[in-house]
Amino acid sequence: MSDTGAVKSEDIPFEGGPMDGRVLPVLVGMTGHPPKTYRIPVPAAAGRPPAVLVYRRAPRTPSGGLGFARWKYVYEPGGAARRTGRRWPWSRPGSAPGATPGGKPDDAHG
Repeated sequence: MSDTGAVKSEDIPFEGGPMDGRVLPVLVGMTGHPPKTYRIPVPAAAGRPPAVLVYRRAPRTPSGGLGFARWKYVYEPGGAARRTGRRWPWSRPGSAPGATPGGKPDDAHG
């Protein structure tokens, strides 16, 4: 097996919500970008249901430096509906190859 090297991370600031003002190290992918969505599970406390804090990646304005920390995470108060899997053009109902297009059905007497 080959050595994959050290795992790379980037210190990214969080804005809004309970994590406002904090900076956490976030793993970056092969392209050098952190994930588009960062979810933080919050355990249940005193009879409350567990929650998940959702933060979205947004570009950070450069501060005149060398461009380090190019991203920030912004709080999504309502959370976000989790998309599972890829969304292909043909995955919508009625858009599969060979499917009948929507609208009026064929009228043989018209």
